[in-house]
Parts: sequence; C-alpha cells; structure tokens
Amino acid sequence: MTEIFSYTACRQLSQMFLAILFFHTSEFILAIVIHGRSNVTLSSLLISAHYILAMIFSLAEYIFEIVFFPELKEYWVISNVGLAIVVIGEVIRKLAILTAGHAFTHLIRTHRHDDHRLVTHGIYGFMRHPGYSGFFIWSVGTQIMLCNPISVVAFAVVVWRFFAKRIPYEEYFLRRFFGRDYKEYAKKVGSGVPFIN
Repeated sequence: MTEIFSYTACRQLSQMFLAILFFHTSEFILAIVIHGRSNVTLSSLLISAHYILAMIFSLAEYIFEIVFFPELKEYWVISNVGLAIVVIGEVIRKLAILTAGHAFTHLIRTHRHDDHRLVTHGIYGFMRHPGYSGFFIWSVGTQIMLCNPISVVAFAVVVWRFFAKRIPYEEYFLRRFFGRDYKEYAKKVGSGVPFIN
C-alpha cells in the first residue's frame, strides 16, 4: 500500500489532478469570457457521467498497477512524454477556442446565428476540428502520463468513436450553414482527428 504514497504516485497523480483541474476550469472561464456569464451553464465544464466513469476506470487501473506492478509506473521518459502530450493537446484546444471566439460552442449548433462565421484562419487553417483534436490528444496524453497501458488504448478508442459520430453530425449542419464555402474548406483541410475525414 505504500506504493500509493510513493514519490512516483504522488507526482503522477498530482499532474493528473492539475491537468484535469486546468482543463475544465479554463473551458468554463473561456466560455464565460466569450459568451457572457448569462449564456453559460455548468455543462461548459464538460463533465458527464461517461467522463467520470472513464476517469474512475483510469484511477482504478493506476492504483491496481502501482500496488501490484509498481515498476510499470517508473518509466519516466514515457510519463514525461505523456505530460508533454497533455500540454500540446491543451494548447491546440485553447487555440481553437480563442481563434473561433463566438463561433465556438460546447454544443453543436443546429441553427445558424447571425454572428456565426466560418472560421478558416489560424489553427483552423491546419485542421477543421482543432478543439476535438486537442481533446483527443489531451485525453490520451493523460493516460500516457500515468503509464496506464490499458487506459491509453481504451481512451483512444472511446474518444475516437465519440468524434467519429460527432464530426459527421456537426459537419452536416456546417454544410447547411456555409454551403460551397464549407465543402471547399473541407476538401483542403483535414479534420484533425486521425482517420476521420
């Protein structure tokens, strides 16, 4: 049981806690700054039942492995690469939010608003869905940082499947809102999530 209180566990779990805290707090604050407090609900924290279950699974794997296979958590190069991936994912997602401004929402718009513009500059010049790409990278990075081999694969598969459904749904409305402009944009710029075009 002492492994749970080891330097390795304290460092990796505190990095995970800080990554989660920063991700969700910054999402909420940016939503308020961009859309105004009266237009933002707690859903902008992006915490769902599925998300909580995934994090519980991740923590359970971590505790099981640090108790029974503590050497698995001592691959500091892998853990530090995971931390770098977390930061990269966070930067990509926040650049997406800041670049899109009012066009960025946590819920898919099914009706076009007067202020809704097609954003194709900045990070959107490199990928159509940098917010999704950033979250995908961030979520998998958290599990690499924890040296959680099962959760790395599980998070990659589950998050990818979520976006494989969400991106086509969102793009249906984007094509309706922006017509030919969006079709041309989509031909030139990839989605930003692997194997989803």
